[in-house]
Amino acid sequence: MTALFSPFAESRGAQPAVTDEFGATTWADFDKRVNRLIHALRGAGLQTGDTFAILSGNRREYFEAIAAATHGGWRFVPVNWHWVAEEVAYVLENSESKALLADIRFIDIAAEAVKGTGVPDLSLKAVIGGEATQDFQSYEDVLAGASDAEPEDQGLGGPMFYTSGTTGRPKGVVSSTTAPGGPVELMQLIGAGISDSMSLPKDGITLLEGPVYHSAQWAFSFLPMIAGSAVVMRHKFDAAETLELIDKHKITNIHLVPTQFVRLLRLDDATRGKFDGSSLGVVWHGAAPCAPDVKRQMIDWWGPKINEYYGSTEGSIITAVTSEEWLAKPGSLGKPLPMVEVMVVKEDGSRAGPNEEGTLYFKNQMGTDFEYHKDPDKTAEAHLEPGVFTVGDVGYLDDEGSLFMSDRKIDMIISGGVNIYPKEIEGVLVTHPTVADAAVFGIPNEEFGEEIKAAVELIDGASPSDELAEELVAHCREHLAGYKAPRSIDFEDALPRHPTGKLYKRLLRDKYWEAAGRRI
Repeated sequence: MTALFSPFAESRGAQPAVTDEFGATTWADFDKRVNRLIHALRGAGLQTGDTFAILSGNRREYFEAIAAATHGGWRFVPVNWHWVAEEVAYVLENSESKALLADIRFIDIAAEAVKGTGVPDLSLKAVIGGEATQDFQSYEDVLAGASDAEPEDQGLGGPMFYTSGTTGRPKGVVSSTTAPGGPVELMQLIGAGISDSMSLPKDGITLLEGPVYHSAQWAFSFLPMIAGSAVVMRHKFDAAETLELIDKHKITNIHLVPTQFVRLLRLDDATRGKFDGSSLGVVWHGAAPCAPDVKRQMIDWWGPKINEYYGSTEGSIITAVTSEEWLAKPGSLGKPLPMVEVMVVKEDGSRAGPNEEGTLYFKNQMGTDFEYHKDPDKTAEAHLEPGVFTVGDVGYLDDEGSLFMSDRKIDMIISGGVNIYPKEIEGVLVTHPTVADAAVFGIPNEEFGEEIKAAVELIDGASPSDELAEELVAHCREHLAGYKAPRSIDFEDALPRHPTGKLYKRLLRDKYWEAAGRRI
C-alpha cells in the first residue's frame, strides 16, 4: 500500500476518497490504482528525480497521478489546460518530462504538443477518460497492465508549478521541501501542518472548484487529502451547483477566489434561499485582491467562515486573517504564519519600521527555499540572500505586525485569481506585421478584478480599425491561451517610452483606474 493513504484504505476503504462528475473512487480502490500507476511509470523507465506532466481538468485520475508522483520520487508538472499546443510543448521540453498523462478533453492539444520541436521522446503517453489514439495509450489499459502490489522503495516526490514570468516564457518553481527521493513521511507532516494551520478538519470533505494545476488549489485539496480529507471536485465552477454540492456532500472546507464570490452573490434570492451550508466550517480565499464590499456581503451571508491568506507559488502561504480580524482591520492580510518571517526592505536596502512601505521579503524558519528551473539569474534576482526571497510585492507591517499590501509588481495583471504577465503577450503582439510596439496592462473589471488591455503603435502605413483590433486579438489567441488575449486594443500614435527604452505604462493605464475611482 502507499505510505500516505494506506491508513485510510484500511480504516474506511469503502468510503469515497475522490468524487468528480463521472463517479467516485473509494479509498481502497484509490490506493490500488495509485500502486498500479507507480508500477506502470517505473515500467516505462522513470527513475527517481524524473519528471512527468499532467494535462487534465479536475478529475479523479489527476489525484491518482499526483499521489503516484508523491510516492514514486518524481516531479509532476501540472499543465494549464487553457494553454495552446505551443505553450504545452515548451513546458514539456523545459521540464524534460518523461511521460504525459492527458485528459481526453485536451487530447488534440496534447497530440500536437508532443510533436513540437525540442520536445523529448516520451516513454509513456496515456489518455485519461477515453480510448487509445494513434499516439496515446488508454490510461485504464496502462493501469490494467500493472500490478496493484505495494511498490517497494517509495520516495518523496512533488510538484513543479510553472508560473508566468515578467520576461519570456513561464518558469518552473522547484521547492526544496519536496526534493525527489526524500522520505514520503515528510509530505504527511506537510499535509497535517496545512490542515492544522488552516483549520481544515482531517476527516472532512474538501470541495475543489478551481483548477488543480494552480498551486493554491493543489495545496487546499491534495494536502488535506493526505491528512484524511475526501475530495469532491468539478472541472468548471458553477455558482448554483456549488451551493448544491456543499449541501449534498456535506462539504466542510473550500477554497474560492473573489470572482467566484461575485458569481455566488449574483445568484437569485430563491437559489440562495435553498442553501443550508451548515456543514461548511471554513472558506479560504486568496490569489487576488477581494473588493471590501464583496467580502462583507459573503461574511453577512455565510457567517465568519470567510478567511483570507496571502502567499505565492514560490513561498506557499505567508499570512492569514480570519473574518473577525479582517472586520477589525479591513484590508489587512493578517499576521505571518508561525514559521514565516516577513521583512520589509526600503529602496536603500534598510529594514523598514512599522507602517513604512517597502519590498516584501520572506523567510521560512524551517530553512525551505525554492529556485526557478534552469534559470539561476532569475533565482538570484528574487533572493536577498539564500532563503530570503521576494515576489515583487510592496507593502508594510503595522504596529501589531499585520501585513497590508500597498502595491504589487506593477506589470502583473490578476484577472479572476490568475496571474498574467504582460511581457509574454507583448512578445506575441509585436510579431504581427502591422505592430511596431506594444504595451499590455490591466484595467478595472467589476467581475474579474482586472482585464487585459493592449495599447499598440502601428508601423507606418497601417491604419487603426475595429477589424485590425479583432485581428490582433485573434493573433494572440493563436499563440497563447485564450485567457491571455487582450479584451480590447487601444491604438496610440507613439507609446510613451524614455530615450533609454523604458516604457511608462502608467501614462497609458492610470486614466482607466482614475475613471473607476481607484488607484493602482
